[in-house]
This record gives sequence, structure tokens and C-alpha cells, in this order.
Amino acid sequence: MEQIIKRPNGPSLEEINNTVKIPSTNHFLKNLWAFSGPGALVAVGYMDPGNWITSIGGGAQFGYLLLSVIAISSAIAMLLQYMSAKLGIVTQMDLAQATRAHTGRKTGFILWIITELAIMATDIAEVIGGAIALQLLFAIPLSLGVMITVFDVLLLLLLTRFGFRRIEALVACLITVIMAVFLYEVMLADPQIGPLLNGFIPKPEILHHDQLVMALGIIGATVMPHNLYLHSSIAQTRKYDRTDEASLAKTVRFAAWDSNIQLSVAFIVNCLLLILGSALFFGTSSDLGTFSALFNALQDPSIAGPAASPLLGILFAVALLASGQNSTITGTLTGQIVMEGFIHMKIPLWLRRLVTRLISVIPVMFCTLWYGGNETALDNLLIYSQVFLCVALPISMIPLVYFTGSAKIMGQRFKNRTWITCTGWICAVVLTVLNMQLVGSIVSDIMG
Repeated sequence: MEQIIKRPNGPSLEEINNTVKIPSTNHFLKNLWAFSGPGALVAVGYMDPGNWITSIGGGAQFGYLLLSVIAISSAIAMLLQYMSAKLGIVTQMDLAQATRAHTGRKTGFILWIITELAIMATDIAEVIGGAIALQLLFAIPLSLGVMITVFDVLLLLLLTRFGFRRIEALVACLITVIMAVFLYEVMLADPQIGPLLNGFIPKPEILHHDQLVMALGIIGATVMPHNLYLHSSIAQTRKYDRTDEASLAKTVRFAAWDSNIQLSVAFIVNCLLLILGSALFFGTSSDLGTFSALFNALQDPSIAGPAASPLLGILFAVALLASGQNSTITGTLTGQIVMEGFIHMKIPLWLRRLVTRLISVIPVMFCTLWYGGNETALDNLLIYSQVFLCVALPISMIPLVYFTGSAKIMGQRFKNRTWITCTGWICAVVLTVLNMQLVGSIVSDIMG
């Protein structure tokens, strides 16, 4: 299988590359179990604290209107993550390595900076979510909680000692806990099924300014650019024959199954978040724009109705803390991937994580101190960090669609089918246009 690009800097995530054994059998379930795991780490990014504030806030402000945005975003995510995993499996390069191989040194450096900013935007969501969860559960001041999150680097360093498979298992367990918590809370909220199902039908109101900002925040929190780099790397953790097309085809197939199953779980969680926000808070006059306000509202019968209870608030905070810590693992791995892939620079993992987290803490700590611990400022920072992710997404999408649609790079057998490539280009163009419309609307508001 002829390829025009060569791996520029050794295997991606060399310490875990080609380390997980797979069975030499055609039994579907045994293979699915062996290949399951990378999809869970990818799915974590689709249900981090950024998703919480955008999805719950979207439901509280606009009812079930933006369920269609979650559905479309999840479908796009499944398509892109399939392309990403396939790129890594077939070419044995992650997306950062492949992009760097087709660009010059200066372009690669610029793309690295943009991608690092996107990772930091994701980190901001984790820092804010973790700090607020600590405050809600243990009454720890926000400024101290922000600093505590710096040390979660120790969590990943500890987990890596037990092997990548155990990291995958831990992440999958935490995902299950998060889904169970919100499924329980939505059942108590007793949403209206008719309006709920109608929310999955796209409507023109989505393009109005306030709705568009929230919609793009949901897209940015759902289809995350750093996940494209991550998946293209961790899909290579399985021990498959890199030179045999049948082995490659099998690996691509089960990587797609793993990804789609886990992203379906993430889709359900995001829907539950928006449904919870709509069923309990849509139409209320209460200010529900912060995690603390949501925590308190879940316990207040005058706002949340008969479903309100202290247990709901505690479960909400526990799931928020778990979500932020869960996302820490993927942020660390992705930071290593893009640094090594784009600029061929390797530094110790603990230093990489510490530097990234410290830089991400700076704007959060500034807002915390400047606004005197006002959580509204932090939540606004979180929402706009998710909008930035949406703006950065086409920069990752365009090379991914190009690479996986090329027979010279992927081989004739593994290149995208025509309809997949066309759909990918349409998504990239539409997102770019929506981003331009959003920026234009914001500039117009400022000028006006």
C-alpha cells in the first residue's frame, strides 16, 4: 500500500503505542471487547464541564430547541472520529504528524499554537468545573479550588503506571456514573415527551444571535478539535499487523464500532443535560447561569418543582467533579500528541501537563480574583472558551478530510467513500460560515 507521507518523528505516544493485545479470532464480541477503550477516552471530551454549562444553559434558555444541534453535532462527531481513527490506523501517524508532514516548519508552528489554544480552552472548562465542584461539595473557596486542580497531573502520572487498558476502564466507569446520575435526575424531572421529540427537528430560530451563540457553544463543546488528534493516536495502541490490509481493515472496523458506541453514550448524556435544563428551568425567572445556581435550584422546590431534593444537588456536584477529572487524562495525552507531532518537541509528561495546566489556570484565576469569586464571570469565560473551540474546529477538520479522502495517503481500499468526503467538506464549510456569522454578529453588537 503506497503512501506519500512518512512518519516524521517516531510512533505517536510511543510509550503506549502497540501495547494492547487483541485476540486472533473472528468472534465479534471478543474483538469488540478487545478494541473497546479508545472510544471512551474520546467520548470524555464530549461530556466535560463545557458541555454541562452549554447544554443545561441551552435548555434553560430555549427549551428543547437546541436538541437538534446536539443531534447534528453528535452525527458530525461520529463521522470525524471515524476518519481520525482510520487515519492513525492506516498511516501509523496521528493527525498532528500527518499535518506537519504536509506543511512547512512555520505553518506547523502556527497550527501548533492554535491547537494548543484549543486544548487550553478545554482545560479552562476542566479547571472551572473542578473548582466549582470542590466549592459545592466541600465549601473550598474558588481561588483555592483553582489551584488544587493544578495538582491533578499526579492522577495521570499514577494511572500510567498501571497500563493504558486500566486507564480506559477507569474512564468508562466514570462515564457510566455520569450517565446514571443524569438519567436518574431526568426521570425525576418528568419532561414532556411531545415537545422533547419536536426539539430534534431543526428550526430557523437557531440562527438568531443568542441562540446561535449557544448553538456554537454546544457544537464547540461536542465536536472538539483536540479529540481528532487524540483518536488518531490512541487508535494505534492495539497490536495489529501494520503491513497486512486484512488486519488494518479489521482494526478500522472495530475502532469504528468502539467510537460510535461510546459517542452514542455521550450523545445521550448531552441530551439528558439539555432535557434536565429545559424540564426543570425553562420559563423560570431565576438566574440559572452558573453551576452554583443550578446546584441550588436542583434543591429548591419553588424552582425545580416536586423533583427537587438535596440528593439531586449532591449528585450533580459529584458528577461535575468526576467529569472534570475524567477530561484531565485526555487533555494531557493530546497535549503531548500535538507538541511532538507539530514541532517534534518531547518533554517529560509531568512537565507537559504542569505547564499546560498552569497556563490554563491564569485566565481562570484572573477572573476569580478580579471579580471577587463571582462565579458568573467564570461561567461566561467557560461558554466563550467553548465557542473558541468551534472556531478552531475547521482548522483540524480540513486536513483530516483531505488526508482520509486521498488514495495516495490512505491507499485505494481505505480512502473515504465519496459521500463521506463530501459530507466532511460540507460540515467544514457550514461551520466556517456559521463562525463568520457569529463573529459578525458580535462585532455588530459592539459597534452598535
